[in-house]
Amino acid sequence: MEKVLRVGIIGAGGIARGAHIPNYLKCGDKVQIVAVSDVVIEKAEELAKDFNIPYAFSSYEDMLEEVEIDAVSICTPNKFHYPATIAALKAGCHVLCEKPPAMAVEEAEEMAALAEKIGKMLTYGFHFRHSPHVDTLKRFIDAGELGNIYAAQVTAMRRRGIPGWGVFTNKELQGGGPLIDIGVHMLDTALYLMGYPEPDTVLGVTYQEIGNRKGVGLLGTWDWDNFSVEDMARGMITFKNGASILLETAFAANVEKHDEMNVKLMGDQGGASVFPLKIYQEKHETLIDITPSHLPKEDFHEIELGRFVDSCLNGSEPISTPQQGVYLQQIINGLYESAEKGEAIKIIQKSLV
Repeated sequence: MEKVLRVGIIGAGGIARGAHIPNYLKCGDKVQIVAVSDVVIEKAEELAKDFNIPYAFSSYEDMLEEVEIDAVSICTPNKFHYPATIAALKAGCHVLCEKPPAMAVEEAEEMAALAEKIGKMLTYGFHFRHSPHVDTLKRFIDAGELGNIYAAQVTAMRRRGIPGWGVFTNKELQGGGPLIDIGVHMLDTALYLMGYPEPDTVLGVTYQEIGNRKGVGLLGTWDWDNFSVEDMARGMITFKNGASILLETAFAANVEKHDEMNVKLMGDQGGASVFPLKIYQEKHETLIDITPSHLPKEDFHEIELGRFVDSCLNGSEPISTPQQGVYLQQIINGLYESAEKGEAIKIIQKSLV
């Protein structure tokens, strides 16, 4: 009889309902969702009822103690990623934690160290990594088609895309705004395609010019009176291998496009734009552009959750690792610190063990 992965859900919000649970269910007999927890018990009970999940709890500690669980999805606000991950790992569970890893670098480091110590999987919800665009480009990169990738441009911009739901504009619960919410997706995508180089220095600036006043909302009406995060962040990251990234991200900015999420890479043998995928090269004394005639239209979350389940069942390493999570957290927090201090920040590495 094949092993069935018993999964628990921590946090009963939109990402659990819209992405994690439906895609676990697509895994068929390989997965059984056995419990869900949320501090608002009514939300947990409603989610359990809607998806026929046997148990609902108001405390993930109680859920982890009372139900036999092999793996958990952590779908809480950012502030609670760290304590929920630590509790799940200590309970002997594999963990898929939504992005970002945590609120502080020290938290991400402790999460990674604990996962390594107890031999359990810890991976993060960077679903853009699992897109056909990224999979395809990664094959080209691994074959040397771009050569040494020494520069990248990361864009995650919305014209008026401040979320009108959830806690996305609450700095205490989220740690920041577009940088830590949408910018982190494109930043992770760039880092993954670049081989996740070790960061060296960061220089960042943040702005709050639009979000704290009434305006047009393309993603619902937000609470501008209590808007406590940045509405735009810009930055530059340099790496120990000499590479660099320029980053620009915003919930609200006076730009042409309503929504733009993209990564551009520049190597000594070629370059690429990821969304949509296009590769730029010079061959046979000719500048050429390569565009796929077809890429499968797949749900990035479905691929991500399927790969997580397979890794839990067969012991393979996920493509998003705890050490990468630490590097990413160092960059995000470094950019915020740089913006606050008005100076570049040097990133100092330390052993996770």
